[in-house]
Amino acid sequence: MTISPSHYDQVGGAPAVRDVVDLFYVRVLDDAALKPYFAGIDMPRLKRHMVMLLCSVLGGPEPYEGRDLAEAHRGMGITADHYAKVGEILLSVLQGAGVGDEILRHVELTLNKVESSIVAGPVERRPTE
Repeated sequence: MTISPSHYDQVGGAPAVRDVVDLFYVRVLDDAALKPYFAGIDMPRLKRHMVMLLCSVLGGPEPYEGRDLAEAHRGMGITADHYAKVGEILLSVLQGAGVGDEILRHVELTLNKVESSIVAGPVERRPTE
């Protein structure tokens, strides 16, 4: 019986996730509509948390021990449209890094699950393809 590698191992582990997170934030901060959310944010700290979170989502060896997503995003006024845009950027960067469809679907499902914790106000469900 062979055990298939985790999504984390398939993408190349922590070094690959760090590269994805770095490019992700370059693209997010390059977007005029998204950049204001990050004013005054300690970006190295945020990147570390995002690496830990994404590693955890992908089945990496370390559990995510950062703040609760709802608590971390409370009061930021994140709209559903901006959340969707950030999700699209993350999926695009992952795809550009050669991540396969199965992992992209897993990340997209995770994004859909946590959306109501991050978006301010009611979340309208968008159909997934």
